[in-house]
Amino acid sequence: MDVCVTNLQHKVTIEASFIREVVTTALRLEGYAQPPDVSVALVDDAYIRVLNREYRGVDQPTDVLAFPMEAADGVQNEPALGDIVISLERAREQSRQFKHPIRREVALLAVHGLLHLMGYEDDTEAGASAMWSKQKRLLDKILETNAQDPR
Repeated sequence: MDVCVTNLQHKVTIEASFIREVVTTALRLEGYAQPPDVSVALVDDAYIRVLNREYRGVDQPTDVLAFPMEAADGVQNEPALGDIVISLERAREQSRQFKHPIRREVALLAVHGLLHLMGYEDDTEAGASAMWSKQKRLLDKILETNAQDPR
């Protein structure tokens, strides 16, 4: 299993090792004995806006996007789960808005993206409720388990 973190922006600082630990812990908590590969790209608002426009038809920045890896037959490819793209600019703004550390916000976005890669959807009220409940449980366990110093 490999969690590859690529920083494509230079506006907000966050440790790649922190993101790797969040994703790895979430996968283990979700029962992955041999967790699949996941890539995480850290970008700015301009970069994620282009992706959001191209793939979702929404011409504005967003906080996180997820791109599940699928085989040609539409079945999820087990060795590689997919890609998560996080706007660190948006994460910084949201952490200020909700008055919690940026590391908590980035962890939340990483878990949210990961749940999308695992097939959770938040397009309906029922789906969003189930996804947000799972996200909260995972995030609480991850932050408790890692006991990282929030900045």
